[in-house]
Amino acid sequence: MKFLTTVHTDVGIKKSTNQDSALVTEAQTDGGRVLLSVICDGMGGLAKGEVASATVIKAFGDWFEKELPKLLHAEDSEKMIFGEWEKLVMDCNRRISAYADRFGVSMGTTLNAALFMKDRYYLINIGDSRAYLISNGVYQLTKDQSYVQREVDLGHITPEEAETHPQRNLLLQCVGASPVITPDYYTGTYESGQVFMQCSDGFRHTVTLEEMYEYLNGSVLKDEQTMVQNAVILTELNKSRRETDNITVLLVKMIEE
Repeated sequence: MKFLTTVHTDVGIKKSTNQDSALVTEAQTDGGRVLLSVICDGMGGLAKGEVASATVIKAFGDWFEKELPKLLHAEDSEKMIFGEWEKLVMDCNRRISAYADRFGVSMGTTLNAALFMKDRYYLINIGDSRAYLISNGVYQLTKDQSYVQREVDLGHITPEEAETHPQRNLLLQCVGASPVITPDYYTGTYESGQVFMQCSDGFRHTVTLEEMYEYLNGSVLKDEQTMVQNAVILTELNKSRRETDNITVLLVKMIEE
């Protein structure tokens, strides 16, 4: 399997800095092509959210380069990948927290990372950045670790109310600002022609699933130029609807070699 990829990020209409960070890195191995894609949405005073998100991005990039080759032929690759990611996250949490303490600020970041290997994806999620699979529809793969998602799960509010709730940005945990972190893990298979999308919450607040499908389905995204163009179209649509957050979207299309 080969991959077409693009990342588009925008500071948005209100903030002075872009605290989102993203990474796409790929390698050819004797077991086929492998790809790692990561989105982090940083938060914190004095632009320290940039530091938090970049710290986690670098840690995952280093892991892909140095540690993943050892796992390519492991018997239980899922257990080993998720185990190493958990250690990585806990280390980042300690380092970011210590850095924040030195500067007397609060800072942290969401994490949504995916590894594509041998027709399977492996996902870790902390916070409210999301992953979707787009095939014959748009399917949300991850569940937000947020106050409003918990309220939806408890039946206190509806999903529609959650979209406009005044506390929709309140996270239950994030890397760097939570004493205890419990990541969510997901795994599944992918097929040629499908599109995998990751985004910070700024990308999805005002754009509907129908609009996402219209611009991001596999039939439309025939090449990377179109992927960039349509990512920009949806980003600008968010901005025209007065989305105030940073906006980042990452797209991976699977195609047969």
